[in-house]
Amino acid sequence: MGTKKKKGHIERFLKRADKAIEEGINKADEILDDAVEFGVLAAGQAKKTSKEIRKRAEKESKSLKQRGVTKLNEGILAAKKVTSNTEEDLKTLEKLGKLRKSGVLTEKEFQEKKKKILARM
Repeated sequence: MGTKKKKGHIERFLKRADKAIEEGINKADEILDDAVEFGVLAAGQAKKTSKEIRKRAEKESKSLKQRGVTKLNEGILAAKKVTSNTEEDLKTLEKLGKLRKSGVLTEKEFQEKKKKILARM
């Protein structure tokens, strides 16, 4: 009879151990399911955020390109204006030189006009 008690005691102990292991496995499965669900949510949010950032980056890129083109065009226009003004000033100097040679302008008048024109260049 003494052996039956021990056998029953061991069986109960093993059943309790099996039950505890099973509960642990079930709890681990629940935690794993929660972790997977959280991972899916996090991945979805990351994807959404990534799309939003990409859209903003593309919009900013277009804006920067447009501003760059505008600035380049302004620079080209300014360069053309300076060039055309310089060409006009040189033509004016030539005309003034001819007027001086023909006696219409005095040397002093010519030098004053020349000085103003050269200061602009």
